[in-house]
Amino acid sequence: MNLSCLRGLRRALTRSTALVRPSVLTLCLAPLLPAGARAEEALALPTLQVVSVSAGAPDAAGEERRAINFTPIDTARISANEAAAATLVTSDSGSLITRIPGGAAWGAGGVSSLPAVNGMGADRVQVGIDGMLFGIACPNQMNPPLSFVNPAMIANAKVYLGTAPVSVGGDFTGARVDVSVAPPRFTEGEELSVSGQVSGFFRSNGNGYGVDATATVSNADTSVTYTGGWNRASDYTAGDGTKIKSTMYETQNHVLGISKKINDQLFSVQIGGQFIPYQGYVNQYMDMVDNKSIFANGRYEGAFDWGTLEANVFANRVRHTMGFIQPDKSGDMPMDTRTTDLGYGVKGTIALSPQDTLRLGTETYYNTLDDWWPPVAGSMMMGPDTFWSINDGQRLRLGTFAEWERALDARWTAVLGLRNDTVWMNTGDVAGYNSMMYGADAARFNAQDHARTDVNFDGTAILRYEADASSLYELGLARKTRSPNFYERYAWSTSAMAMKMIGWFGDGNGYVGNLDLDPEAAHTVSFTASWHDPARKVWELKASPYYSYVVDYIDVDRCDIGKCLTNLPSNLSTQDNFVYLQFANHDAWLYGINIDGKLALWDDDSFGQGAFRGSLSFVQGQRTDGVNLYHMMPLNGLVAIDQTWGNWTNSVELQLVASKTLVSQVHNELETDAYALLNLRTSYRWENVRVDFAVENVFDQDYDLPLGGANLVNYRVPTMMGSTPAWGYAVAGPGRSFNTRVSVSF
Repeated sequence: MNLSCLRGLRRALTRSTALVRPSVLTLCLAPLLPAGARAEEALALPTLQVVSVSAGAPDAAGEERRAINFTPIDTARISANEAAAATLVTSDSGSLITRIPGGAAWGAGGVSSLPAVNGMGADRVQVGIDGMLFGIACPNQMNPPLSFVNPAMIANAKVYLGTAPVSVGGDFTGARVDVSVAPPRFTEGEELSVSGQVSGFFRSNGNGYGVDATATVSNADTSVTYTGGWNRASDYTAGDGTKIKSTMYETQNHVLGISKKINDQLFSVQIGGQFIPYQGYVNQYMDMVDNKSIFANGRYEGAFDWGTLEANVFANRVRHTMGFIQPDKSGDMPMDTRTTDLGYGVKGTIALSPQDTLRLGTETYYNTLDDWWPPVAGSMMMGPDTFWSINDGQRLRLGTFAEWERALDARWTAVLGLRNDTVWMNTGDVAGYNSMMYGADAARFNAQDHARTDVNFDGTAILRYEADASSLYELGLARKTRSPNFYERYAWSTSAMAMKMIGWFGDGNGYVGNLDLDPEAAHTVSFTASWHDPARKVWELKASPYYSYVVDYIDVDRCDIGKCLTNLPSNLSTQDNFVYLQFANHDAWLYGINIDGKLALWDDDSFGQGAFRGSLSFVQGQRTDGVNLYHMMPLNGLVAIDQTWGNWTNSVELQLVASKTLVSQVHNELETDAYALLNLRTSYRWENVRVDFAVENVFDQDYDLPLGGANLVNYRVPTMMGSTPAWGYAVAGPGRSFNTRVSVSF
């Protein structure tokens, strides 16, 4: 790195706007990068990217470096390389969250698991994809936001935990996941440059296979990028040889992005869509038999003398159908949904002084939902009319925030933020298949006012202390609020059949909404300590304990005879059967700790470089009335040794999960045993070709997924009308699988 580069970089860091232009970074760092890295990494940075610089010791000129985009130190990151490598073992982007400390995934379809962080999952974890938000579009949440991107499409992802700055977003109590797909790539000069990658994979367990591709055409100020993929799999097999039915899937996702730089402005437009012709759900009564979506997204980034301005606007349309995939589930019961997502966001980052940064912003998000069940010919129970579960559902959220960051001195940084999100919700009148079976419920719901308005306030205070070059500490306090979703508030039928069609919990229970639900508010305190060598190359250890008290936590109560007309009296007391539940508010608490670290083990000519990495996560949650919270991941950890030896990269990974005994009494949640899984991975790179190979679950361990819910397909009992799922069987995890992946870059 030459002296002029150092001077230019220091000037960029100490300007009043503190913007570091990647063109400066590219010129300075290019001589230090391998030839391949210069083309694939350095030039991939968009010109207007803002670099986050933590408040620390003064630079050579005695001027303090000031943070522009503040990122808490407990924020987890998933890189493009990590996401792409994950396609060797999964096509489910939601499962990537299990790779971060405190992360877990609620079992669902093969590409549609629901992420959970620090014990909070489903709607409590908000996912943004290039700034776009996706509302609930299915009573079983079969198409969550992360299902709209394949893992190989993810350029990077950040997971902000419970004390995230208010500028990150609102209307969540657990975590915020920000995913970037196909960011613009620019090259030097006016001539067009073409680059990209194509990869294909095969997994023996479930006969899974697919292809992913990325291609970019660019010059110095224009970038056009396509990324997408297609994959399919059959039912997988558990460690004991049992084929787990209704776990097959096929999916494809596509995104085309066009970006243009004009001086200090960056304009980007994306269009894309998804098609899932089928996806089985072993823990649901229904399967996905068709899912189509299309979206458009426009983004802007600009640099000015006073700071930066970011904005985006988006629209998304989803058409979704549930039914039965034969022969795993019998009968005929079509269920259709149609949703629209519209929104925009604007954020300004203002440099008030070398020590002070002010962030101001607003966002509006509008989500509509229609959920109807067409009549079934010849059925007295499901006819002769259409069943309207949600009719003209509307949810509008307007959010505004202000956030102040100050570098108190060379070592201390403080962030204070306040946010308001006002949520308006409403629906139209509903109707059942017929008035005889559903008329009383529908009349009672229609007689009430459906409009609800929630005025929610969030606040965050973060204090960071950088003691020296090897240690960093951060204390966070936050209040986060979340308003109910459509089904928590507006699911209306108390018939047994209709209740079992609603519920993303995968437990076989039936659910009904509650018009009187209040928003939940999580009050969280967290502390993170990070220790490492000054260069962060030899060792690192991070520990993050946390505690949350949630006022009006949206949980469930058992329905009694007065509320669920068709229920049996035993519904209140049974402990060994499926039950019927109504959403209800309860105060609750959660606490836990996440620990992760790494350590360089060796570095020599004979065996290359070796390193140890490991993590440990613990969480426990309970309502104040003594009922355990549902889907709390038991104590779990991971230890691994990685080796880089010439063109080879090898890993030995051991995943450890304790027994799950603290289960939700109200859900009749199933306990699971402890287990350990050994995974082996190796890869070889030769010029532009990379070959990966893995053996997952080497010893073909038979185990149950702690958050997999109930197996409603493999185990059934006879009834007068055929058969029905048997209670008490958890969903088994996949057995041994031999996987391979070949990638070619150009």
